[in-house]
Amino acid sequence: MHWKDVPAFYADLVSRGAMSSKALVFTCLTGTRTSEVLRLQWAEIDSGARLWSCPADRMKGGELHRVPLTEAMLSIIEPLRALKSDYVFEGQKRHAPMSNMTMLMLLRRMKVEGVTVHGFRSTFRDWASEVANVPREVAEMSLAHKVGSNVERAYARSDFPERRRDLIEQWSQFVVIG
Repeated sequence: MHWKDVPAFYADLVSRGAMSSKALVFTCLTGTRTSEVLRLQWAEIDSGARLWSCPADRMKGGELHRVPLTEAMLSIIEPLRALKSDYVFEGQKRHAPMSNMTMLMLLRRMKVEGVTVHGFRSTFRDWASEVANVPREVAEMSLAHKVGSNVERAYARSDFPERRRDLIEQWSQFVVIG
């Protein structure tokens, strides 16, 4: 999906009450992968610090990924605490995550053609370059991508937490407000 189309898509998506809609909204806003969101557990969320720490064993790159959380993201997940589930986005079975196909099937039911859930990561990345104009390293680290050669990575130990927080706040404002 082109980044210019995301606010209208978001408006339609938040009007739906299904758990799959909430998970897809959260996925779009965070720029994370499907499996990272579907297996999200409450212990990974620090609402006070507004931070999600996705463990290394769920990350494609095998390293912990810290995701800054915006008010829009927290407004999606905080009401779900009342369900008292192990998983933030509980599936059809109690204390179990949703199916890996849930969000894709939602896109199909919405008749959104030529779009995949994973593609929203690319949408975010294009927006970060074209609109936010952030350094490549900040945009790539927001997606949990490794940046630079092995030597560069050995010296670059920061994951740019505040710059990434600023970027995700801008993205969230763009998506929510348009």
